Amino acid sequence: MVEKQIVIGLSNGLEERPIAVLVQMASKYESSVYLLSGNKKVNAKSIMGMMGMGMKSGESVTVMTDGADEDEAADEMINYLKG
Repeated sequence: MVEKQIVIGLSNGLEERPIAVLVQMASKYESSVYLLSGNKKVNAKSIMGMMGMGMKSGESVTVMTDGADEDEAADEMINYLKG
């Protein structure tokens, strides 16, 4: 399992288009991919779940991946979210 806390660097945070891109990226991995913010834990492969997160630029989130390709999945999610 990989777990890393980061700060969202996308200038507009996670709005509809960036969420769609993130979900597409997460969905190509076999590993489970979750984002944690406050007391919310959401499957990054779920468009509806991600829309409900309402994450903004500068917000701290934890990227959590678990599975065969967890390192690659974590790296891609982190790089994308950092902007």
